Formats: sequence, structure tokens, C-alpha cells
Amino acid sequence: MVTLKTKEEIAIMSVGGKMLADVIRKVSDEAREGVSLKALDTLAEKLIRQAGAVPAFLGYRPHGAGKPYPATICASVNDIIVHAVPTQYKLRSGDVLKLDFGLRHEGFCLDAAVTVAIGKVSAEATRLIETTKKALLLGIKAAQPGNHLGDIGAAIATYVRGKKFGIAEGLTGHGIGHELHEDPSVYNFGKTGAGMELVPGLVIAIEPMTTVGSGKLVQLPDDSYATADSSLSAHFEHTIAITEKGPMILT
Repeated sequence: MVTLKTKEEIAIMSVGGKMLADVIRKVSDEAREGVSLKALDTLAEKLIRQAGAVPAFLGYRPHGAGKPYPATICASVNDIIVHAVPTQYKLRSGDVLKLDFGLRHEGFCLDAAVTVAIGKVSAEATRLIETTKKALLLGIKAAQPGNHLGDIGAAIATYVRGKKFGIAEGLTGHGIGHELHEDPSVYNFGKTGAGMELVPGLVIAIEPMTTVGSGKLVQLPDDSYATADSSLSAHFEHTIAITEKGPMILT
């Protein structure tokens, strides 16, 4: 069931979103060659708690997961696209790192993700990252009141496929609010004018996930997802609210 948020609730989420954006900037700045994924996770938890919020991922068990999630962030490298548990792996030049963050502030969840190029990455990796980031912005631009969920997916897929990259299969954005994952699902492909109408009060996480290869995925033992052909992947995400004036980026 889709639950619309009041202006007052969106204002609370906006405060939490600013907290999360600050955490993302600080953690991303520390993501460089020689730094372990676990160190980034430790920093993220420290910053979230210092802000007066709570990690939303820690202890969370999403649908299909074998066990509760044991960390504050997801830290996925190269062919692994989402949901990887941070380890002692130390980043190397050329890595493509996806960092996914969530926090809970005054009873509301916020969710956002970025992809960070570590050291000197390939030209293809740079183009993939830039394409995915632009696809997110195009998806957000399409999230106008009176448009439909299909408009978001169509905007993302048209741009990504036009750049000759793939869309990760089976992974979607989602509604968000009191729960980390709420209705509706927000697909990264779609037909213009199809699906649920976007109305003021709807809060969703839009998150294009792209691949150099086909987009087919495999689930790994830690419940993360990787490209079936071992190709590079990228991921960007914002939590947004639909308002009378258009989409508002909360994170």
C-alpha cells in the first residue's frame, strides 16, 4: 500500500536527508586507495550517530535476504553492484566503489547512494559512472506531479541504453518513509504514461543501477548482487518527494 506523506513529514525527512548528504560527502572523501571498506563503514556509523540519527541498514532484513544486514553501509566493488557487506578489503586504484547509505531520523528513513572512482579508473568506467549519475538526474526530472512511474523508468532506460550500457535486472527503487522499503517499486525502465500517477506527498528512492555488460545478475552468499558476466557496474540514488512544484531532492 502506498502511503503519502504530509508536508510536515516531508519537512522532517528533509532534515534527515541533509544529515545523510553530509555523511555521504565525508565518507566518500575518505574512499581512496589503501582504505578498507570496513573503515568506511565504521566512519559512516560514527557520523550518523553523531548527527543524532540511527543507521537504517544495520540489523535490517530486506525481502529475500537470508539474515539481517550486519553493517551501516553497503560497499560494493567493481562487478558487485549492491548490498555487499563491508570487509577488510583495501581499495585499489581502478576500483569502482558503490556506497549505499541509510539513516533513520525521527521515525523516518532516508536512502541514498553514490559511485566513487578510486585512483585512476578506465575510460569505460568513467563513462559508466557519468552516465549513471546523469540517468538519476533525468529520472528525478521526470518525477513531476501528474506524470507516472513509467516516465521515470523510461527516462532512465532511454538514456542508459542510448549510451550502450545495461540496466541491472531485478533491482528497483522504492517508496520510503517509516519503513526503508515501501510501495511502490520504482523501476529503472518503463513506458511513458504507464504505472501509478505521481502525486504530491509521494516519497520515493530513485536508484539507477547500470552495467557495462548485459545487466543479468547473480546473488552471492552474502546476499549482494553481482553482474553475471563480471562486468563493471554503477549505482546512484536519491530520496525525493513529489510536491506541487515538482520533485524535491531530500538527500
